Amino acid sequence: MGKVMTSGRGMQGGRFLALAVALCMGAAGAAAQTGGLTGGLTTGLSSQAPTLPGAGGPGGMAGYGVGPVTKLPMPRYVSLRARKINVRRGPGLNYRIDWVFQRSALPVRIVGEFGDWRQIIDSDGATGWVFHALVTGRRTVLVTEGMVPLRARPEDDGRLRAKASEGVVADLRQCTRDWCEIETDVASGWLPKTAIWGVDQGELWPR
Repeated sequence: MGKVMTSGRGMQGGRFLALAVALCMGAAGAAAQTGGLTGGLTTGLSSQAPTLPGAGGPGGMAGYGVGPVTKLPMPRYVSLRARKINVRRGPGLNYRIDWVFQRSALPVRIVGEFGDWRQIIDSDGATGWVFHALVTGRRTVLVTEGMVPLRARPEDDGRLRAKASEGVVADLRQCTRDWCEIETDVASGWLPKTAIWGVDQGELWPR
C-alpha cells in the first residue's frame, strides 16, 4: 500500500507487500505500478503515546461525535496530501516514527485530534499520528478486491466499463447505500462498497 515500516513494528496485515495498481480496460490490457517497500530505522525519542482527554479504546482512539480541535465529524475519512508522510506513535515530533507512507492520496480515517496532530487508522488497521497539514478532506478509496468490474450504473447488470485491480486508489465521486462511483485518470464507474476501503457501509456521499 506504499508504506515503509520501521523496526519498531512487526510484519502484520501484509503491510510489507507492494500492491499492484492497475485498471484493465477490457482486452486492451493493463498498466500497473507498485510502490517499493523497504525496511527503515526507528527514530524519535518517546515510544509511548499520551493519554488524551476523552480518549479511550485501542490506541487512545477518541469517541464518536466531533473533533475537539476542528469540530468536524469524527471519525471521518480523509486522504494523504503528500507522497512521503511519517506516522508517529504520539502527537509530536518527539515521538518515534512507526512507519512512513510513500504514496499520496491514500484514504485514512481520523479517529483522534490533539493540537496540530491527527490520529489516523489506515486500511490495515494500523494507527498513528500525523501532522494536520499532511491530510486533506479530498475523499478517495482503496480497492481491496482483485479485478472488480466498474459499471455504468450501480447495478450488477450495469454495462461494464473497466476492471479495477486490488490496490487502485481512486477519487470518490458519489455513493448510494450499497454502491460507489469512483474515478481514476483512465476510467470511472460504479462498484460495490464491499470492494473498497475508505467509505462506511450505508454511507451516502455526498451527504
